[in-house]
Amino acid sequence: MTGVEQTVVMTGASRGIGRIAARQMLSARPETHLVLLSRNDPRDLVSELQAHGGSVSVVHADLSSLQSVADATDAVIDLVQSDGLPPIRGLVCNAGVQHTSALTETVDGFESTFAVNVLAGHVLVRRLHDHLHPQARVVVTVSDTHFGDFRHNLGMVPGPRWQPVEMLAKVGAFPDPSSTKAGRTAYSTSKLAAIYLVHEYARRLSVDRTFVGYNPGFVPGTDLARDADPISRFAMRWIMPALTLTPLATSPGKAGRFLADAALGAVAAPNGAYIDRHKVARSSPESYDPGREQDTWEAVEALTAGFLSSATDNEGNTDAHHRHHRSQ
Repeated sequence: MTGVEQTVVMTGASRGIGRIAARQMLSARPETHLVLLSRNDPRDLVSELQAHGGSVSVVHADLSSLQSVADATDAVIDLVQSDGLPPIRGLVCNAGVQHTSALTETVDGFESTFAVNVLAGHVLVRRLHDHLHPQARVVVTVSDTHFGDFRHNLGMVPGPRWQPVEMLAKVGAFPDPSSTKAGRTAYSTSKLAAIYLVHEYARRLSVDRTFVGYNPGFVPGTDLARDADPISRFAMRWIMPALTLTPLATSPGKAGRFLADAALGAVAAPNGAYIDRHKVARSSPESYDPGREQDTWEAVEALTAGFLSSATDNEGNTDAHHRHHRSQ
C-alpha cells in the first residue's frame, strides 16, 4: 500500500533472503518501519538500512525459546502503543533452521526444527494477531521440499513423513534420528506443518487480514545449510549456485525480492494462498488435508498454550520495554 505508513515485523532478516527482503521493502516502501526480531544484534544490517534512510527497530528474540518469543511480542506491542510506531500491516515469519539430525532439543524440550519453524511462528501470529491492522498481511516462509519429489528437492532433502504433531515436536521422531537424513526430513515435515497452519489461520483468524505461505524455491548460496557437513556446505555455497541459471533454483537476490513483494502485497494472493516465488500456485496435494490442518492447529495450540496469553494484559509488566532499542 504505497504512501501509507506501516510497521512490518520480521524474523530471519539478518542473513540470506531475509536480509535482501529487508532492504527491498524499505527501498520499495520508504514509509515502512521495520521491526527486526533477532537473537543477535544485527547492527551491520541496521547501519546498512539506516544509510539508505530506513527506519528500523530491533527486538531481541531467540526463536528456540518460546518465552523469548512471547517477550518479544510484548516488546513489539509496546513499540507500537507507547513509542508511536505506525500500525502493524505486515508480519513476516521468515526465520528457519535445518539441522544435521533430529536430536537437537530446545530449552522447552521440543525438537529444534519443529520449534523454530512451526511453534515460534505460531506464538508470534497468535500473540500479535489482535494488534495487526485489519488489512495486514502475514507471510510464512515455507519450502517446496514438502512436495517430496526430485523436481522440488533435487534428491537432497527427503520428503515429509507425517506423524501426529505431538510426535513431530519431540526429538528423535524419525528413523535413525542422529542422521543427516532425519534432520532434513524434520525440515521438510516442519514446512508441511507450516502450510497446514497457514490454511487454518486463513480459516480461523482472518476477517480482512491475509495469511499466505511463501516458497522461495531452492536457493543455494544462503546459510540454511550452515550446520551441514563440510562437503555439503561447500557444494551449497560454491557449486549449486550455478543452478540459478536454470529453472531448478532461485538466486538469493530474486528470492529476497520475491519475499518482499509477498510481504508488501505486490503479489495478488487470496487468503491462505501458496506463493511460489513470484506467483500464486498450488502446493502439494498432501498439503490440502482439512483433517490434518485441524489436528495441527489443535496440537500446536496445546503445545504453546502457556505462551499465548499476552503479558500486555498485565499493566505492571514493563520488562519487555527494556529489551528493545529503536534506530532511526
